[in-house]
This record gives sequence, C-alpha cells and structure tokens, in this order.
Amino acid sequence: MLAHVLGSSFALLMALLVSPSPLFAAGDAAHGKILFALAAGCGCHTPESGPIGAGGGEVKTPFGTFYAPNITPHAQTGVGSWSDEEIASAVRDGETRAHGIEAPVMPYYRYAGMSDVDVADLIAYLRSLSPVDKANQAHRDELPLARLAYRGWRLLFGSSARRGREGPKGGVERGRYLVDHVAICGDCHTPRSRFGEPLASMYLAGTRQGPNGKSVPNITPHASGIGDWDEADIVNLLQKGRTPDFDNVQGLMADVVDGHGGGPGYKDAPEADLRAVAAYLKSIQPIDNTVTAK
Repeated sequence: MLAHVLGSSFALLMALLVSPSPLFAAGDAAHGKILFALAAGCGCHTPESGPIGAGGGEVKTPFGTFYAPNITPHAQTGVGSWSDEEIASAVRDGETRAHGIEAPVMPYYRYAGMSDVDVADLIAYLRSLSPVDKANQAHRDELPLARLAYRGWRLLFGSSARRGREGPKGGVERGRYLVDHVAICGDCHTPRSRFGEPLASMYLAGTRQGPNGKSVPNITPHASGIGDWDEADIVNLLQKGRTPDFDNVQGLMADVVDGHGGGPGYKDAPEADLRAVAAYLKSIQPIDNTVTAK
C-alpha cells in the first residue's frame, strides 16, 4: 500500500514538472492579434515598410538612442528560441534573456499589469508571425554601467500593478485596464521627470517633450484637453483618425491608429474595447494643461 501511494505521488510530481505551464499552455493567437492592435501594433518593433515585428525602430531619449529588437519567432535573431515564460518576463518585468534588465524605453512597467491570459495570447500571436532573419541593432550613447542603471530605475520607479488571471470584461474598468496596461496611452501622453519617471500628477495631461521631442496633446476631460469631446468623438478618432473639428491626426498618432509597417492598429480593435477606452478617458481627473504644437 505504501509503495503504491509513493509511486502515485512520484508520478503526480513528475507530471507537474513536465507538463506545460497552465498559464501559457493554450494562448489564443487570434485574440493576441487584437491585443497587438490595441497595443498599436507594438510599432517600435516593426520597420516602416515591414515586416511585422522585425525590429529596428529608433527611439531617441536623453539617456541614449535605442533600437527595438526583433520579436519575430526566428530562432537566431528573434525570440523563436525563447520560452513563453521568458517572453512574458521581458514584456511585464523587463527581464531579458542573457541581457538582464531592459532600459525603460521598453515600457514593461506599464505592461506589468497585463493579465496572465492576455500576455499568453499576445505571445501566441507573436509566435504566429513569419520569422525574420534580421540581427538587432546595438543601442547608442547609453549611460555608463547601463544595465545596473536600468536595474536601479526599475527598483525606484517600476510598477507595483497587480496582474490578474484575466482582464476586466467591460465598462470603465476595462477601459482603465486597456489604457494603462495594453494601449499604454500614458507612455506618450503623460509627461516625465528628468529621470524618465512618468509624473502621476500629470496623468495623460500631455507634454511638449513626447517621443522624439514631439508635442503630445492633453487627453484628460479638461477644456484644455478633450473636455468638449463626447465618447463617440474619441471612438471615431481611434477608428478613423479624425478629430471632431474634421482634422486628421498626424505622425505617431496616425501610426497607432492605422498600424505601423503593415501591422494592425487601433482601427482594427473591437469597437466595444474602443468604447471602453472612451468611457474611461471621460471619467478621469481633468487636468489644466494646454500643450502647444512645436
């Protein structure tokens, strides 16, 4: 009897050790593509003319010039040989295989709150992309002891966002989740301190020092932001790139609406999700901050 119990226990232990992680066992690539669209096609990782995910997007910051890596499933130059857990750790925790902590130019601290199911689906979509044999470009003019500096930055400013098994299903709470942890609107629309820390007191209030030195508008419901827009106006902009005064968005915002380098963008996201984003943006604290174009 004892031998039978021990034998069964050993078999159960071995099954647990060799079975795929339940978190990443069945990612849904079709839903992952939707998340990729809501994340604006992860545009930094796609060249202007494609292919999707091949890397090379340039981001200039006061702390160096960074080039987004290849995230296609190519075994040598992409993430094809990475485990799902390694990809998830890079996305949400900033931990990269063999390189340590990433520079915060990769907004892992925002993706930190992405749910387990959603990150699994996103990984499944990345694995469905065509593998591209394209070596990553080295960053330029980084800080001395850069990896140590990035570890310190994460310790001081990294997110403490809680991540659930699944994201909220609808309403304002889903909008908050999408804005903060999938579409990561604050990455452009929230100003930063001189250390690159997002300023919580100016959440989504816009800045004249956005990506690559461009102005980014206030999207809080203040008169200096989008206070006179209704939810339908916001959805229309996300779907078609048109403002209520019949102007068209330009530059990076046009990119995230249309998709970059042939990838999906906000226009490809479900309308229910865009409505949730709009409802949330109308619910946040209005901040008086007029951002003039450069």
